[in-house]
Formats: sequence, structure tokens, C-alpha cells
Amino acid sequence: MTFDVHQLDAVVLVGSAVTFLAILAVRLSSRAGLPSLMIYLLMGVALGEAGAGISFEDPAVAHALGFGALAVILAEGGLTTNWREVRSSMRLGVSLATIGIAVSVVVVAVVAHYLLGLPWELAILLGAVTSPTDAAAVFSVLRVVPLPRRLTGALEAESGLNDAPTVVLVTLISSGAAAESGVLGTGAIMLFELVVGVLVGLAGGFAGAWVMRRAALPSSGLYPLAVLTLAFLAYGASSALHASGFAAVYVAALVLGNSELPHRAATRSFAEGVAVLAQIGLFVMLGLLLSPGRITLETVGLALVAGLVLTFLARPLSVLVSSVVQPMPLREMAFMSWAGLRGAVPIVLATIPLAAGVEESQRLFDLVFVMVVVYTLLTGPTLPMVARVLRVARRSEPRGLEIEAAPLERIDADLLQVTISPVSRMHGVEVGELRLPPGASVSMVIRGGETLVPERRTVLRHGDDLLVVTPRQVREKTESRLRHVSRGGRLAEWLGPGRGTS
Repeated sequence: MTFDVHQLDAVVLVGSAVTFLAILAVRLSSRAGLPSLMIYLLMGVALGEAGAGISFEDPAVAHALGFGALAVILAEGGLTTNWREVRSSMRLGVSLATIGIAVSVVVVAVVAHYLLGLPWELAILLGAVTSPTDAAAVFSVLRVVPLPRRLTGALEAESGLNDAPTVVLVTLISSGAAAESGVLGTGAIMLFELVVGVLVGLAGGFAGAWVMRRAALPSSGLYPLAVLTLAFLAYGASSALHASGFAAVYVAALVLGNSELPHRAATRSFAEGVAVLAQIGLFVMLGLLLSPGRITLETVGLALVAGLVLTFLARPLSVLVSSVVQPMPLREMAFMSWAGLRGAVPIVLATIPLAAGVEESQRLFDLVFVMVVVYTLLTGPTLPMVARVLRVARRSEPRGLEIEAAPLERIDADLLQVTISPVSRMHGVEVGELRLPPGASVSMVIRGGETLVPERRTVLRHGDDLLVVTPRQVREKTESRLRHVSRGGRLAEWLGPGRGTS
């Protein structure tokens, strides 16, 4: 194959322009409460054969690149998920990602077969690829919908965990292994892949955290790269064992993201940026794979009916059954039913049978694409209104601190950089009133570009940056105390957790 540098220049020009426009589109989509994936998908369609004329018709490449992008998105989801916030909702999240998926697949498959007349294989694949929610879509919309932690925790856990079982199921069906193994055999294979994937993720996460706490890297920029690499090591190790790489990468990232590692804030910010880049590439590529000329009125009609079944029957039933493990009020269940946002995941899953050459898989891909576009446009922008009508919305809680950490290896301590945001109740608190654990102290305050060495009576203000030195063994207590004061002010938990002396 001849290498043409001019072709490379054109690719760089178009690629960088599309990426920059897609990044700018994030602001527009967040204001509208619309997942940015819709804009990315439309960009791909506009660049495709019906628009700019770029031809892309390789489902195997789309499948491989799609899985890689999903792994990046799941790693970012794990790294940025606060375990303390999702722990209380984890039972419901796991139930939705397993039992809920099973209920949804069965309901959609039965209706698609008997009502829409689809063959059983295609009907089951339709149910399997459309049942999981999408982490990127869920997170982008929930940023503008303030919800109680039990709801956001359940939705985040579900969207992070439900990719693994559906990927296994769709792969088994597309390869014909499900038909050979039967229902019990297929269930056993899925259970094995999920359990081993979770165990590999746990082992990789804890082992990686142990290594990172003891590795004094020469540059802070290396820490985010190392953490993401560890998450992907878990993915690769799990896949080598023929287990679920998606389960492994999410669990490993969840452990790493909630471990006491240096430069956690920088790592999370880096992961978010890489995930956005992966989303842009993924959705534009999927848009390129679509040929609008293949979309017929019959396809649109089937997509609308299947979407109605999924949104108003399958999803509510899956939430109802899943909530048995963790009951919730009816209005919260109604909101959870409406918040089951689909996105790139169903479209990527539809490339699996397409790459495997399953009969009528092209029809399935077009059907899923139309479903995702129509019902994301329906549910995404209306979520804030639905939350208000169902009275599950709440005012945003003050999240007043951003904490960055750097290791001080010689004295076995950490240096915390704490930023007091405009909503923090730490404003007006004196340094002595922080009552940090023994050994921890505020060593410097940066205010308006000037530095000052604080005294016990120094009053903290919005916008201040604090440098806090803390022994490594009490770092968690120090961060916890700072967050308590940020939420409750000088009287936060006066006699409760986080009490200490400065």
C-alpha cells in the first residue's frame, strides 16, 4: 500500500476540525439537556456517503474500534464514580444491570417476534442490544438534573455495569454459541465471564493502587497515564482468560479512582478528556457507518413501535422487578424508568452481529440507530421536567472543594491542594476551626495571586487555594474533615465524625 502524505494531511485537517467542533458542541448539548452523542452522530452522517461522501462500510473495524472506545468510556466512568455516593445504591444498580436486563430482553424479544413479526434470533438480538443504558448519555444528562444520591448512584452503577452482560449475550447469540449451549449453558457462560471479570478487576485495581502509592514518578503527568494503563491491563488480562473485559476495566477503574492515589483530581480530569475524545470518535464513526438511503418508512415504523415497547413497557417492568432488592417510592421508580437513556452502546452492540454476518443484521443496525436517535431526543431533554413533575429533583448540594494530592515521599506525607469554590461553606471559617487530625496543617493560603502563611485566626474565603500537609496515614481523615466543613461550615459535625485537633 502506497503512503500518501497529502492524504494524511487531509485526514489531519478534517479530523482536527471535526474534533474541535464536537468539543464546542458539548456546551450546546449540556445547555439543552441533550446528550452530545446526538450531535456527534449527526456529524458522522453529514460526513458520510449522503453528505461529504466519505465511505465507511467495514463493520469489523467499527466493532473493534467501538469496543476500544467503550472500554475508555467505562474506565472514565469508574475513575470518576464516588464509591461513597453509589455504595448505598449498588444493590439496585447491580440488580438493574442483571435482572433488569434479563426482563427487558425477554419483553422486547417477545413483542418484537409476535407483534412485529421478526424472526426469533433477530427479536432476541433487538432486545439484547437495546436493553443496556449508556454511561456517556446518562452522565451528560444528569449533570443538569440535580437528583438525590440514591438515584444518581443507581443510574451510574447500572450504566457502568450493564454493558458486560449484554456484550456477552449478544456475542454468544451472534456466534451461534447460545443456540448450541441452550439457555442453561448460555447462563453459565455469562455468569463465568462476569464473575471472573469482576475478580480480575478487583485484583488489578487493588494491586495497581498498591503499586501507585509506592511509585514516585518523576512527572505528575505520568500518573493519569499509569492509572489508565492499569485499568486496561485488567481489561486485557480478563479477555485473555475469556472473561468479560468490560466488567474488569470498570471494576478496576472504580477501585483505582477511589484509592488514595497521588494526583487523583488530575487523573480524573485527564480520564474525562480522553473519554470525550473516545465518544467523539465513536459516535462520528457510527454515523459514518449509517447509510440514510437504507432507512425506509418500514424501518422507521418498526423502530417507533419497538421504542415504545422498550420505553413504556420493558424499562418500567425491569425497574419494578429490580427494585425488589432495594424498594423505592413509586415516583422514584417512575423517574428511573424514564431515565433509562440509550446511546452509543446499543449501536456498538449492533455491530457485533453485523461483523459476524448474521442474517438481516444490517436491518437490525438501521432499526437500532433510528430507535436511539428518536428516543434519546424524546427522553433526554424532558428529564428535568419529569424530575420536577415527579418531585424527585432537589437543589444542588454545595460541593465546595476540589482536592488535588501530591506525594512527599521522604516524610511519608501528602500535600493537598484544596480549592474553596463559591458554594463552599468553608467561607468565613478560621483555620483553627478546621480542627484537622493531629499532624495535618494548613501550610499556605493563596488568595488573589498572593501567598500568605496562615495563623489559627486566619479567615478563609471563597476562591482561596490551601496547601495542606498531612501524614499519609491520616490523609483520608483529613480530606473527610475538609469536606465536612465545606458542607456544614464551622459547626459541621461538632461532636461527630471528622473531629480532630489542628
